[in-house]
Amino acid sequence: MTEKIPQSSENWSSRSVGANWQHRFFYFLIRLGGRRIAYPFLYPVVLYYLIFRPDQRLKSRYYLDRRFPGHTGFAALKDSYRMIISLSQSLVDRALVGICGPEILKTEFPRGDELFNLAAAGRGLIILTTHVGCWQAAMIYLSKLKRPVHMLMQQDEGDIDRHYFEHKGEKNPFHIIDPTGFLGGTVEMVAALKKGDVVCIMGDRLKGAQENSLAVDFLGAPVKFPLAAWKLAAVTGAPLAILFPLKTGPDSYRIDLAEIIELDRKDARPLQRLKPYLIRYVQTLEKLCAKEPYQFFNFYDMWEQNLE
Repeated sequence: MTEKIPQSSENWSSRSVGANWQHRFFYFLIRLGGRRIAYPFLYPVVLYYLIFRPDQRLKSRYYLDRRFPGHTGFAALKDSYRMIISLSQSLVDRALVGICGPEILKTEFPRGDELFNLAAAGRGLIILTTHVGCWQAAMIYLSKLKRPVHMLMQQDEGDIDRHYFEHKGEKNPFHIIDPTGFLGGTVEMVAALKKGDVVCIMGDRLKGAQENSLAVDFLGAPVKFPLAAWKLAAVTGAPLAILFPLKTGPDSYRIDLAEIIELDRKDARPLQRLKPYLIRYVQTLEKLCAKEPYQFFNFYDMWEQNLE
């Protein structure tokens, strides 16, 4: 069995692996010739990390070993390469959006009108996101919702990987809510939803209090998933929309509105009443992993969390 480096959601960091000069080099390439020049440089860089940085390669195995349990040797190495290349391309695409503008990506949103109508209804809207694809591909549509958008997001201190709006020195168009703040930002999120605003929350990574989670089987074993989005939906009555922005070509994305889920206020307590809704989300994530296995960017052992 492959030796693994312990990696939990608590010690996982979003901080970029590359050095500052490496990021600046790719930003220069993008300004010089866009994706066509930047993409080819990714392949040797990823090969370097795959061969000479086994600690980084092993981080991809937590998820891939469960998605492809029969893959060993070269097949497993190929899986890691494809997953890391996919992630690297999404990071280039994120910079592309910031440097060249969101129109640089051809993004389709087949059920976009449904999301716009939910936001326009004034009941508040929760968008449940996941570490899938390139979230920045959906930004142009969020700005069209005609409602203020709040994002529960933590950026590690010293992270050098820029968000798309930072490339042009622009002000963040979205209001950031710090999950490490008072009550995990719950008061701010409830207030925003009560005003009819939009709140975006990641649904696949548990950080913080273990009691605000439930264990659900994912790829054959139990995983603790955070309940913040589900509790907010039950307490406020705001609908919850599950979005997956998927890469469909070199410069194209499709935003999948996987499900719209309505919760009843009576489901807010006890927490076990939220489990059927959480299972629906996890099932949609499993379907996505079956179709697009290299677009779920998981680099920590979510199955090794304390499940007691």
